[in-house]
Amino acid sequence: MLNIKTFAFNLLQENTYVVSDDTLDCVIIDCGAYYDDERKALTDYISSQGLKPRHLLATHGHWDHNLGNDTIYKTYGLQVEAAKEDDFIITDIPRNFQSIIGAPLRRQYPAVGRFFGPNETIRFGHHSLQVLKTPGHSPGSVVFYCAEEHIAFTGDTLFRMSVGRTDFEGGSYEALMNSLANVLAKLPSETVILPGHGPQSTIADELRYNPYLA
Repeated sequence: MLNIKTFAFNLLQENTYVVSDDTLDCVIIDCGAYYDDERKALTDYISSQGLKPRHLLATHGHWDHNLGNDTIYKTYGLQVEAAKEDDFIITDIPRNFQSIIGAPLRRQYPAVGRFFGPNETIRFGHHSLQVLKTPGHSPGSVVFYCAEEHIAFTGDTLFRMSVGRTDFEGGSYEALMNSLANVLAKLPSETVILPGHGPQSTIADELRYNPYLA
């Protein structure tokens, strides 16, 4: 059984997930920790639970999902794993932060450690996460799907009753609609979705009530 700890971090209340099982192996998904107290809360949780971080994963390259990557690298030696298509975004977090927020970000971030391959599966402990390509919000957006637990970490591709924006560089509304129809809508209806912002939902509820999936 997975143990999932959710943190809402930074100016955009982005959801960062620490996912572990009984082996105490864990993965960190979308580390958006910005403020010092957020970074401390994340590392304190990992330490207090005796967890062993094995992967730092990004559903996509936008800055609000990657602000804490430097802390994870300095503390655990992990570089972020992401899709190659988002390399142009994730390699310049400070510039992208300033373009949206209007304030400088004086931090240095490590390069992407590894890009996802075709039909990629991330393994940790007794569990695995399938990397499902879902371009649209960004060209390299992915969903991490745990089939044995019926859980999907959807990033900014799918929210509860909404979807991610497509007006950022590299975004595509047509691609997003295709990802929703041909990837997410085909997951089992009982799948719990854990999005990049806001509360969780299920595929069944999204198919019933989300206007982008109905």
